[in-house]
Amino acid sequence: MSKIVERTLDFIELFAAERRPLSLSDISRLLGIPASSCHDVLRALLARGYIYEVGPRAGFFPTVRLFNLAKIIAEHDPILVRAEMLLREVRDTIDESVSLAKAGRSNATYLLIFEPSHPLRFMVEVGSEVRSLHATSAGKAYLGSLSAERFEAYLKAERLAPMTAKTIRSKSALREEIEQSKKRGYFLNREESVEDATTVSSLFRWNGADYIVTIAGPTSRMAGKLDQAAKLAMEACRALGEPAGL
Repeated sequence: MSKIVERTLDFIELFAAERRPLSLSDISRLLGIPASSCHDVLRALLARGYIYEVGPRAGFFPTVRLFNLAKIIAEHDPILVRAEMLLREVRDTIDESVSLAKAGRSNATYLLIFEPSHPLRFMVEVGSEVRSLHATSAGKAYLGSLSAERFEAYLKAERLAPMTAKTIRSKSALREEIEQSKKRGYFLNREESVEDATTVSSLFRWNGADYIVTIAGPTSRMAGKLDQAAKLAMEACRALGEPAGL
């Protein structure tokens, strides 16, 4: 990397670390480089509007230009492209259904689905919404993304319809399940929505939106790789964004 590029990045990181206006001599001293070299970078950043002079002899500080550009870049991050590459690898590793859903106002919608090589598989479609929030791992993950107020409103309004003999039907039990799942970082559905179906989900946040990664398959296959599925789901979420609702 060229010196001028390195020094420009050093400038940006220095202001982030110091969190205060810095004079030319401050920058030179803190970075351990000649004032003449600092001056060249400083002059270029001033000319491009990335730094401004706070006042006569009051030092320099970054403008919001850098923040605004970073925000635009983040808003156009190809999250689906990144997720597609990563989740395809997850599917290849565990050979079970892997999906990505985006949380909305009242539910989550599937954006990506990768099927396993097995004929017996978890069947959902891109564009469909997560079914039975209280009985699926993706649904529980969605509930885990809600604020305390919105979650309590859901509990108050919703009837926890039984899907199988193992479906959680008590609102206090569901509340406890969600809290425990948030602490450990993943949500489970062990035959609560469909018999012989086990699913694992985890959450991440990107650019203000919450996303859910789910690994699903028949209990007969998932029982022996449940720990692996939970680990893969959490690792994928960490790679794609920040913790959400945890």
